[in-house]
Amino acid sequence: MIYSRIEGTGRYLPERIMTNADLEKMVDTSDEWIRTRTGVERRHIAGDDETTSDLCVKAAQAAMDAAGVTADDVDLIVIGTTTPDLIFPNIATLVQHRLGIKPCPAFSIEAACTGFIYALSTADKFMKAGETECALVIGAEVISKLVDWTDRSTCVLFGDGAGAAIVKPADEPGIVSSHLGADGQYKELLYYPVGASKDLAKAGVGDSKILMKGNEVFKVAVKTLGNVAAQTLEESGIDKSELDWLIPHQANMRIIQATAKRLGLSMEKVILTVQDHGNTSAASVPMALDVAIRDGRIKRGQLLLLEAFGGGFTWGSILMRY
Repeated sequence: MIYSRIEGTGRYLPERIMTNADLEKMVDTSDEWIRTRTGVERRHIAGDDETTSDLCVKAAQAAMDAAGVTADDVDLIVIGTTTPDLIFPNIATLVQHRLGIKPCPAFSIEAACTGFIYALSTADKFMKAGETECALVIGAEVISKLVDWTDRSTCVLFGDGAGAAIVKPADEPGIVSSHLGADGQYKELLYYPVGASKDLAKAGVGDSKILMKGNEVFKVAVKTLGNVAAQTLEESGIDKSELDWLIPHQANMRIIQATAKRLGLSMEKVILTVQDHGNTSAASVPMALDVAIRDGRIKRGQLLLLEAFGGGFTWGSILMRY
């Protein structure tokens, strides 16, 4: 049996940092209000000419260096994003070309904030089927370019970034199990109203924005994340006490705290980056993973639970041993 394991991770954040104090000058809000309701203190914002593929390439290079692989080794690219550079070709092909990776399967997955979980689960399936020996998996967003910076209910939440992982074969599970789900009935609670086949020609720059009903999203997110985490542990025969770390989507502090409480996990076992990065959608889980690996909290052999929830609604979890 072939298994898959993460061999190296990397992340990249745009240089520009926007603090809560900066936002106080832009909209009717305050640092205290943002901190107490979201946990966000600062976020990184892509430059006007900076694209999602720019972030992907730099995060990928960091992950490849950490794993000790080169462009010649990679034979699969899967990218989770909601903000590709272009409608087509897909962003994975752009990243492939820029990194000098040979012809191979290269595609993107749009599952909103769950994008990296979907992408990593997909790469795991390729690995177990014997169809890849070195996969590059990325979650990346320039979500700030979809934000209405006059809407204080959403603009305080989001930031940009990219996180990447190199996945290679292993004799024992790395990735123990993955669980993915979605339910389209909740579309109206969190969405972006313009797409390639709907109203694109009518939309000018700044005409559209992320639409969100925050309280309703919170309720469904906490319940769903708690359920999928419990299901993952139960089906894998793992007790929550065996978990070393929970790495949740960094949506906001209240959702993270409520999810940990439902699982009966101490916040000391939760990796938090929301204070520094904000909600970076598909990039949040891989960036949090990279932060904790590089600062030494996550060590080889430890048991991790990754989970995310996003517009759609989509959700997913991955139980893995690092």
